[in-house]
Amino acid sequence: VTDKEMESYKQVDFDVEEFKQDAGVAKVHNTLLHPTKEGVLMHRWRYPTLSLHGIQGAFDGPGSKTVIPGKVVGKFSIRTVPNMHPDKVEEVVVKHLESEFAKLKSPNKMRVWVDKASMSWFREPDHPNFQAATAATVRVHGVQPAFTREGGSIPITEVLENVCDAVCAHIPIGASDDGAHSQNEKIDMQNYLNGMKLMKCYMDEIAALPAEPDAAARAAAAAAEASRLASNKWRRRCKVQLMRFGCECLDCQIP
Repeated sequence: VTDKEMESYKQVDFDVEEFKQDAGVAKVHNTLLHPTKEGVLMHRWRYPTLSLHGIQGAFDGPGSKTVIPGKVVGKFSIRTVPNMHPDKVEEVVVKHLESEFAKLKSPNKMRVWVDKASMSWFREPDHPNFQAATAATVRVHGVQPAFTREGGSIPITEVLENVCDAVCAHIPIGASDDGAHSQNEKIDMQNYLNGMKLMKCYMDEIAALPAEPDAAARAAAAAAEASRLASNKWRRRCKVQLMRFGCECLDCQIP
């Protein structure tokens, strides 16, 4: 972790005590695994995670049932970060699971497979696109934006970068309590209106960027290009739609 990255966490408006209330921890034992703001944010944003998503096949309805299913499927995901290659992650995870299952000496069979995977995405905020987004944010909201990382899966980002031959910048317009992807997902009207203003100002700031970027911007662009090329070497390109990656169509499923 560089000093520059550690410094970036100080700019984030994040209250640990409020987070404990929102996460429900305060009602249980009132203790977080990572007590500091920097520790919580780093483990939410920059470190790998493993999440269990569900069990398919086992009885999960109300009431008491004693039926033992003939087959059960467990689903989990691993958030990868820079310097983690999906193929290597798959290799070590499968090896570990098979090793642990063998210790059980069970007559049952276990099969582990990857449904889908992608390379992690990270871009330095020194790139001109981020500079334009910063200036647009100041114009609309009147404050300097906080550069954050997020443990989400947005594969379309790399596709857009490849098609447009440009570096993407994620510019949020919602609030932290919008509940993205949840049943009660929302966006405040004021944020919606300011979001439209922000996009207009962003395009204006893009047009006003200097023709010759500075050294930091050139370094950020070079790092983004290297990351994109490394990802392209790994991802499958569709045999039919050549601009489509990570393809799962029937043509690409046939060896």
